[in-house]
Amino acid sequence: MSSIFELFSLQEKTAVVIGGTGELCGAVAEGFASAGAEVVLVGRDAAKAEKRLDAIYSAGGRGYFIAADAGHKADLQLLLDEVIERSGGCSILANGAGVNSPTPFLDIPEEEYDRIMNINTKAVFLACQVFGKYFVEQKVEASVINLGSMSGLTPLSRVFTYSMSKAAVHNLSKNLAREWAPLGIRVNTLVPGFFPAEQNKKVLVPERVAKIMAHTPMNRFGEARELVAAALLLAGSGGSFITGHEMVVDGGYSAMTI
Repeated sequence: MSSIFELFSLQEKTAVVIGGTGELCGAVAEGFASAGAEVVLVGRDAAKAEKRLDAIYSAGGRGYFIAADAGHKADLQLLLDEVIERSGGCSILANGAGVNSPTPFLDIPEEEYDRIMNINTKAVFLACQVFGKYFVEQKVEASVINLGSMSGLTPLSRVFTYSMSKAAVHNLSKNLAREWAPLGIRVNTLVPGFFPAEQNKKVLVPERVAKIMAHTPMNRFGEARELVAAALLLAGSGGSFITGHEMVVDGGYSAMTI
């Protein structure tokens, strides 16, 4: 039987974390590094990446930053090419870039709709295409972790386009899990409950926070570090029979009705 260390170890693996300059995926990236993986942070903010890499290096981890726009397929192909050149390949892909908005439905402009769908849905779709092709052609037994949302399971008020975009990510993940399972490629959705992050600050007004707490049995927000264990399970050999799953980390939110 494998030891606990072996089940969660990511030694000799390379993990590409798109959105790794953000709060939630940055914490996941640190977790991957602490488990032994070389981590590639992908985003557009070099200063945030440097700060996160400093934390990774201080803990004895390895990693580097590549600037890319995940909404463009050409950028993602260049990203993959550079990862292959620098690291010899990769077997873990985490898709976590995201943006949100509380604009009332009838007031949502096309530009805002396109921006949210491009970052939250199209970027995941394209990354799965680019990296998935590599995994399939190179016969890589890989783990793809797409960041979902509670609103991808049940629509939430005030975040119309965001809810649509995340529902699509959940659906895509299940379809790819079915498609790629025979090839040893696992695809899962990591589903955070309510975690304060840059993308939802405008949405978390006091009245809404009160409603969220009333619906969360643990009566608090999640902390970024609390996603790490779930992500490690999905990424490593401990999750080798888990695919097509929505891994919910929500303090009991989804268990509540009234």
